[in-house]
Amino acid sequence: MYGRILISLSSIGQILGPFIADFNDTHVTNPRWPPHARFHNGQTMSMGLCLGLITLFYTHRRTKSVNEEKESLRTAAVFGSLYWITGLSAILYPGSAGMDPEFGDGFPQFWMF
Repeated sequence: MYGRILISLSSIGQILGPFIADFNDTHVTNPRWPPHARFHNGQTMSMGLCLGLITLFYTHRRTKSVNEEKESLRTAAVFGSLYWITGLSAILYPGSAGMDPEFGDGFPQFWMF
């Protein structure tokens, strides 16, 4: 039961978090962002939405057996962790930073991860 609750909370964070965090002057509404950067930001936000929804589906779907239920929860855990893993790995790419230079140093998204 607690596992389902935690997975559900995480998936809600995947669904809402990117839209809450990125609709501001540092991302989506930043006039200095080139179109291709906006494209990738939209791609990432949509990926969070889709992964969050599929995670909720596998977390709460009805199953016919205990084994099927366990497999469904494992699948939900995998889908539910992909967004967070890729988000954390992004800082490892050459030249990447948690914040554009015009907004200072730091990694304000860290709280989400």
